[in-house]
Amino acid sequence: MAEPTNKEELIEAVKRRLGHPIVHIDVTEEQFSDRVDQALRYYWDYHFNGADKIFYKYKITQTDKDNGYVPIPDNIIGAVQVFSIGEALSTSNIFSLRYQIALNDLYTLTSSSMLPYFSAIQQIGLIEEILVGHQPIRYNRHKDKIYVDMDWNTVLVGDYLMFECYEVVDPVVYVQVWRDRWLINYLEVLVKLQWGNNLKKFGGVQLIGGLQLNGQQIYDEALQDKKEMERDMIENLSIPVNDFVG
Repeated sequence: MAEPTNKEELIEAVKRRLGHPIVHIDVTEEQFSDRVDQALRYYWDYHFNGADKIFYKYKITQTDKDNGYVPIPDNIIGAVQVFSIGEALSTSNIFSLRYQIALNDLYTLTSSSMLPYFSAIQQIGLIEEILVGHQPIRYNRHKDKIYVDMDWNTVLVGDYLMFECYEVVDPVVYVQVWRDRWLINYLEVLVKLQWGNNLKKFGGVQLIGGLQLNGQQIYDEALQDKKEMERDMIENLSIPVNDFVG
C-alpha cells in the first residue's frame, strides 16, 4: 500500500484501516474532511514536527508606522520576540559605534585580536539590555498582527524588522506530513469518534437479522484512545515549555 501524499489519499487510508469497503463507515465525506482539519490543527499546535522556528523579515511601510503593528501571514502561529532595534550597535551609518570600532581598531583582521572587539560588543549589548531592554510585542494568532510597543518614529520607511516566529509545516508543500504515523493514528481515532457519535442517535434500533448498532461502544473506545494519544503527545512528542522568569 502506497503511503498517502495528500488529504484525499489520507482519508482513503484511514477508511481502509477502519474496515472499508467490507464495513460501512457511517461518516460523510464532509465529516472526514473536517476531522482531517481538526487533526492537522492539533498536530501543528503540539507536535515537535508540526511547526518550525523561522526568522520573519518585514519591510516597514508608512501604513505600518501609522498602525503601530506589522501584518503577518496566516501560517505563522507564534511570535516570540523582535530583534533589537537599538542604535548603539547599528551598522546603518558610519557614525555607529560598531562601525567606528571596526574602522579604528579592526582595520585589519590579521594584525589585531578579535577578543577586545568581541568583549566590547558584549559589554555594549549588556548595557543596552539593562538600560533599554527588548521592545515588547503583543501577538494573537487569530489577528495576524504583531504589535511592537515602541516609538515608531525611531524607524524609517524601508527599514526592516526581524521577528522570531513559529510557522506551521504546510503539508501541501511537504507531503511527508500526510504519512506521519501519529497523525494517521490520531485521524483514525477522530473518525472513529465521529462514527460512534453518529451511530449513538440510533441506539437500540434493531437491524435486519437481529443486529443492533452499538454506537456508544465505538464512541467510548475512541474517546479513550483520543485521551491516551493526546497525553502521549504532551508528554513525549511536544517541545517542553520554556520557563518564564519575570
